[in-house]
Amino acid sequence: MLKPQLHLSNSTKVPFLLHNPFIHGNFNASLPISMHSFCRKNKHIVRVGFNPNNIKAQAVASSTEKSISVKAIVTVKPTVGGFLTNLGIDRGLDDVKDLLGKTLLLELVQAELDPRTGLEKDTIKGYAHRTKGEENGVVKYESSFEVPVDFGEIGAVLVENEHHKEMYLQDIILDGFSDSSVHVNCNSWVHSKYDNPQKRVFFTNKSYLPSRTPSGLCRLRETELEILRGNGQGERKSFERIYDYDVYNDIGNPDSSADLKRPVLGGKEHPYPRRCRTGRPRCKTDPLSEQRSTSVYVPRDECFAEVKQLTFSAKTVYSVLHAVLPSLETAIIDADLGFPYFTAIDSLFNEGINLPPLKNQNKGFFSTILPRLFKAITDTGDDLLRFETPETMERDKFFWFRDEEFARQTLAGLNPYSIKLVTEWPLKSELDPKIYGPVESAITTELIEQEIKGFMTVNEAIKNKKLFILDYHDLLLPYVSKVRAIKGTTLYGSRTLFFLTPNGTLRPLAIELTRPPMDGKPQWKDVYLPTWDATGVWLWRLAKAHVLAHDSGYHQLVSHWLRTHCATEPYIIATNRQLSVMHPIYRLLHPHFRYTMEINALAREALINAGGIIESSFSPGKYSIEFSSVAYDKQWQFNLQALPADLISRGMAVEDPKAPHGLKLSIEDYPFANDGLLLWDAIKDWVSEYVNHYYPNASLITSDQELQAWWNEIRTEGHADKKDEPWWPVLKTPKDLIEIITTIVWVASGHHAAVNFGQYAYGAYFPNRPTIARTNMPTEEPSKEFWDNFLKKPEGALLQCFPSQIQATRIMAILDVLSNHSPDEEYLGEKIEPAWSEDKFIKGAFEKFSGRLKELEGTIDERNANRDLKNRSGAGVVPYELLKPFSPPGVTGKGVPYSISI
Repeated sequence: MLKPQLHLSNSTKVPFLLHNPFIHGNFNASLPISMHSFCRKNKHIVRVGFNPNNIKAQAVASSTEKSISVKAIVTVKPTVGGFLTNLGIDRGLDDVKDLLGKTLLLELVQAELDPRTGLEKDTIKGYAHRTKGEENGVVKYESSFEVPVDFGEIGAVLVENEHHKEMYLQDIILDGFSDSSVHVNCNSWVHSKYDNPQKRVFFTNKSYLPSRTPSGLCRLRETELEILRGNGQGERKSFERIYDYDVYNDIGNPDSSADLKRPVLGGKEHPYPRRCRTGRPRCKTDPLSEQRSTSVYVPRDECFAEVKQLTFSAKTVYSVLHAVLPSLETAIIDADLGFPYFTAIDSLFNEGINLPPLKNQNKGFFSTILPRLFKAITDTGDDLLRFETPETMERDKFFWFRDEEFARQTLAGLNPYSIKLVTEWPLKSELDPKIYGPVESAITTELIEQEIKGFMTVNEAIKNKKLFILDYHDLLLPYVSKVRAIKGTTLYGSRTLFFLTPNGTLRPLAIELTRPPMDGKPQWKDVYLPTWDATGVWLWRLAKAHVLAHDSGYHQLVSHWLRTHCATEPYIIATNRQLSVMHPIYRLLHPHFRYTMEINALAREALINAGGIIESSFSPGKYSIEFSSVAYDKQWQFNLQALPADLISRGMAVEDPKAPHGLKLSIEDYPFANDGLLLWDAIKDWVSEYVNHYYPNASLITSDQELQAWWNEIRTEGHADKKDEPWWPVLKTPKDLIEIITTIVWVASGHHAAVNFGQYAYGAYFPNRPTIARTNMPTEEPSKEFWDNFLKKPEGALLQCFPSQIQATRIMAILDVLSNHSPDEEYLGEKIEPAWSEDKFIKGAFEKFSGRLKELEGTIDERNANRDLKNRSGAGVVPYELLKPFSPPGVTGKGVPYSISI
């Protein structure tokens, strides 16, 4: 046993009455004293997954000793603009407090009630003092306590920050106990007591179901959740940690301009997931909309812009949005100017664009903060924006031109979530013919059979699962007339049909483009086929450009933003409001939510906002986010976010107990599905072991009040517009919970990685994936001059259809930073969470999970080397690596982070 080492005069016992320590955002104390229903009812109940014979870290001494010395080591991370670097009067006062050894006030909390009185035991109190300066990126503070021998197990530490500035606590380690140290993982901002007198509570790393909570921690557990829920009143302050729901009513900016007014997303008219409430005032010109601000509130621990080593992603995104893009608009004066030649597009990678310096910034500013995008010009010191050549372009300069690559990317490209099996023929629209015209498709049996002649008939192709489709007809057609009213853009409803060839690759058969009745004209539609005459070939290329613009918009707005970023935010809010940090499911989910709310707030600020990057550069224009609401209404179901269910719903797989993963794929060489199912299975097995460890029977699921409140709130608050849908999974058994958690984890990790980190590779050379089409097809009621110009120079018609110079370069810069892995990226299965290490079984399960992910890396390499798998290998083909779990920093086209962190 450790003998007493240190004695501090300021180490005292204080009654654990906690006068006003836990206070809501409006500073009203709320301290229920009674025991709570989720606490264990008697002292004989054994915690699930816990061996009562294990020795706890508690104060133990010989019969002659009355106390032992315990040392607390607090690790603090220095911040950018935070307490260790701030200058001024407050900084001086804080330095004095450091010298006096009164930086942090710590209180040790006993896990159990006093068995003699049934009340909470006195806490042990002491100040922590700074031991030395910054070392290895952290600063250490120490405190020592005299702990009575009968104090028992430490369950939590209360912290009060005596500084005038917030501090970022990494962890607290308590040394001096007879058997082992007590670890308290913090990774949290602790506000100054001068901002808020509320003390922070940090529980030890042991996980407890609500009914198994040690009696001395029950009140703290519930009170902490009350704090995180807040009271729904007032505007949120930056230091607060309150999680609450609101609709998307901050996309528009009607007070700035009537043109920037946007509908509220969330509610009966425009169903949508909920976002985090900020409480900002309403707009003067539109009381339904919330005023915009220079920064958007997110709960303090969701922020990522201030801790050293955690700034890479934030800095690059902010720099591009707030510095690079305005500078680009200065350099490219004509917003409508297209590229005159394809060589002009190539020059973006070879020669670059000379950007004028920003006001109040030194020359070479951009090349310093964004070295990948910018090169300093030696002679002048100015910044040269020169894009890195994407790997697709490096391997095959003409990759974007080829039909086989166009088809292959539906299975192994940036948006593998749209391709569907054709199960009904003829193709028909479900829209109202009185508004949108005849429902029958112009793609007829005769047209298709002339393309697949010698293989089979259309009926045989459908029966044998050989016909596949990209179908954006009914989703886009209602927006065609609206979008065409916007200067410099156009839109169609589209269908693209593919045939599965005997060698397992897809071959494009036909593209149908449709315009609804508008401006007194009837419905117009036309079908384009791969042909062998010059005019037909160029019309086919133009039709592909339109389809790719539709697919790019759907990918960004639905497959990416809606289904990952937007749908996940309610899970994060509910988890923090309803699951204690001690809850094992909270600790399982927490790494999968890192930085997501911050990046979503940034998106609302500058990406999906009215007049922002998405609206100005993608096909639906100012209707972009409204369009994602339509997709949410018509297509989004929680149960279909699971990868196997998604594949089955699109006809890309059927259940087959004899097949790998229990699924038989409609296209055997479907790289996204093949790699994704391996990753899905690994995640599900890990989640299964974790859940079954804490919930060995169904009664523990149904009786877990926190868990049931969490799942209920996700459905009824977070996705309130879908709350009455019959497809929501019930939560009654461990199997139910495993499926729910696996789905959430998959969306945050595998799904997001598959649609995000290949953006630069496939979208940087924008002719491969134009984000917008600016001109109508030459065959749609052309003037004689337009048609003649098309015949004289079809290349010019294609370049004119592509995005303008400013649209293209803006998107290229954004895709570069969005495809980038930060140096501090946390990859799935790479490092174990501290709380998982506390339990030997969970630690072993994680190590097994991590090992399977390393095996997956090798499996993917083997698949990419297999010449028979033509959808992921071949001459000039970029190997499919988007679901390889690990990656070095940078734009790599691989790596699956735990969370939606960019």
